[in-house]
Amino acid sequence: MTQAQAGTVDTADFGTTKDGVPVHIFTLTNGHGLRAQVLDYGGIVCSVEVPDRNGKLANVILCQKDLAAIEATGPLSALTGRYANRIGHGVTIEGKHYELAQNPNGVTLHGGPPPYSRRVLQTVRTFSHAGDAGVTLRLVSPDGDQGFPGKVTLDLTYTLTDSNDFKMEYKAVTDKTTVFNITNHTYFNLAGNGSGNVENQVMTIMADQVTPTDAFQVPTGEFTNVAGTPFDFREPTPIGKNIRSTDPQMLIGRGYDHNYVLRKSKPGALELAARITDPVSGRTLELLTTEPGVQVYSSNNLNGGVVSAAGTTIRATDGLALETQHFPDSPNKPQFPSTLLKPGETFHSETVMHFTVK
Repeated sequence: MTQAQAGTVDTADFGTTKDGVPVHIFTLTNGHGLRAQVLDYGGIVCSVEVPDRNGKLANVILCQKDLAAIEATGPLSALTGRYANRIGHGVTIEGKHYELAQNPNGVTLHGGPPPYSRRVLQTVRTFSHAGDAGVTLRLVSPDGDQGFPGKVTLDLTYTLTDSNDFKMEYKAVTDKTTVFNITNHTYFNLAGNGSGNVENQVMTIMADQVTPTDAFQVPTGEFTNVAGTPFDFREPTPIGKNIRSTDPQMLIGRGYDHNYVLRKSKPGALELAARITDPVSGRTLELLTTEPGVQVYSSNNLNGGVVSAAGTTIRATDGLALETQHFPDSPNKPQFPSTLLKPGETFHSETVMHFTVK
C-alpha cells in the first residue's frame, strides 16, 4: 500500500492586471496527488481536478485560460459580495437608508460595483498539514464600499483536504453594523470544463421550498413548495428535464436562477445541500454548507462570449452554479434569516465540495 504524501502549495505568477497589480495562482495538491488551483484575483477557483470511474482526471470548474481573458469577459467562479445576489431599492440599517448602486429597476446585484470578483486579495498565508493544502486570502472592504456602511475585513480560506474535499471557509468582522452575504459563484460541469452542457447530469437538492421572485428577480418574501413544479429536485432529476418549462418563474429567470430554502437540522449546521452526478463519467459532487440557502443558476446569461480554459465557447447550461448563501433581499424581508453583522461579531460560513465516483 502506497503511503499518502504531504500536501503541498505552489505559488506562481499569473500575470498583471490592466492597473498594474500582480496576480498569483496557488496550486494546492493533496496527499493523493489531486489538484485545485485558485487565484488571488477575485478569489477565483480556476480548477478542481476530479477522477472519473476510470481514474481519468478532469477540471470540473468553469474558468478562462488566462488573466487577459478574465479581465476582458468577466470572472467566472469568483468571490461574490459584499451582498451576494439581489437587493431591491437599497437597505435600511439602524434607521438609516442606504441607496446602494441600483440598476434602472432598483436592483443591486452582488453588491454592485466595484465587484469583489475583480479585486486582488492579500495573501495571508499558505499552509500544508498532513495531506491537506491551502491558502488564506484577505479582502478589506472600506466603510462606504459599494454604498454599504462599515469597514469589513474578510478572510477566505481554501483547503484541499486529504479526503478529496475542497473547502471554502469565510470569516469576516466589521467596525459598523452592516449587512453581509458572501459566496463563490462557482460554475460546475462534472463532465469537465468545456465538455458541453450539463442538462443530462442528475441533481438532487435538499430543499422543499424556493423563494419566488418578482419580474426583476427580487424575492417577493413568499415561500413556495417545489412539489409539482419544475423546481422539484427532491429526487434525482436530470438538470435539463424541465428547464424549458413555461412556469412563470422559469420564464422570469430564463431557466434556473432561484434561491432554494435548504432543509436544516439547526441554523448553521454543515449539511448536504445538493448532489450532482454525471452519468457518463460517474463523477459526483456532494455540496455541503452552513448557509440556509443555495442559488441554483443554469448559466442562462452566458451566450458564447466567454471562452473556457479548454478553448470552447461557454453557453447557457454549459455549467451550473450552486451559490451557497443567505437569501436574496434578506435586509428587506424580516421573515428571512438575518444578514446583519455587528461590531464584535464574527461572520462564519463554510461550504464543502465532496467528490466521489458513482
